[in-house]
Amino acid sequence: MEANEGDKNMNRLKEIDFATEGAQLLRDYALLVLGALIAGFSFTGFFLPYDIAPGGVSGISTVLAQFLPLSIGTLSFLINVPLFLMGWRSVGWRFALRSFIAMTLLSLFIDILPVADLTGNIMLASVFGGVLMGIGLGMVVRAGATTGGTDMAAKMIHNVIGFVSIPVLLFAIDCCVVLVAAAVFGVEAALWAMIALYVSSQAMDMLIKGFNTAMQFVIISNHSGEIVARIHREIDRGCTRLMAEGTYSGNPVGTLLCVVSRMEAPRLKKIVAEIDPLAFVTVCNVHEALGEGFTGIHE
Repeated sequence: MEANEGDKNMNRLKEIDFATEGAQLLRDYALLVLGALIAGFSFTGFFLPYDIAPGGVSGISTVLAQFLPLSIGTLSFLINVPLFLMGWRSVGWRFALRSFIAMTLLSLFIDILPVADLTGNIMLASVFGGVLMGIGLGMVVRAGATTGGTDMAAKMIHNVIGFVSIPVLLFAIDCCVVLVAAAVFGVEAALWAMIALYVSSQAMDMLIKGFNTAMQFVIISNHSGEIVARIHREIDRGCTRLMAEGTYSGNPVGTLLCVVSRMEAPRLKKIVAEIDPLAFVTVCNVHEALGEGFTGIHE
């Protein structure tokens, strides 16, 4: 009987795990599709009306479309396919498959969405287009994929010249695209493309790292017990005591590690200042805080 109950419990756990994995997979692909749609819209609604080519394969395709009788989306797809075929082994088939789907969707959306000048101003187009492209690409990355073969190209080049990092190679590829765009569309359009590229990278970085930012405090004080008591009582946060030793005295010192929200940070500073004005405190930004008291680690 006990063995049967154990088997039933194992089956239930497997069913729960399967359902959780299925929900996560559905969420990832929904994020992937939405991200590709937003990135595609950044081109048709902001970049293409002003010939802005913000790096990557899509930027190369924007330039080539001026000379070839093919659409930008079609060119993007045709350039990406050989890059994916050559580079999929270096990233694994799961990542490559998701990336191929995201790339195909982005190429499709660039072609089927209507091109319209939504801003009437090249500066607004480069900034807001960059924000939207960064958001879209960030969503795709959070779904476990990428939209461009330039990532694959950078990885393959890195395998040959390993002393150059992948981010540096990606930046070099984007710069080459912008330089070619300058020769085709003019220097002004290329400069706006660089601004769009920078804005996009910042928006993408922010989305990938998350918005649940916090502040991390390391507090060294001989009155750590009093500080902890007031943190518990007034802020309702926990702390972690660290084993530390003063290098001059050789004596143990009270050291606390505490992560709080940005709204709670001024209150924590005040508590430490009131209890021990001589305390040594370091504060740094936390891009994302997960776990009890913050966002759930699986969300």
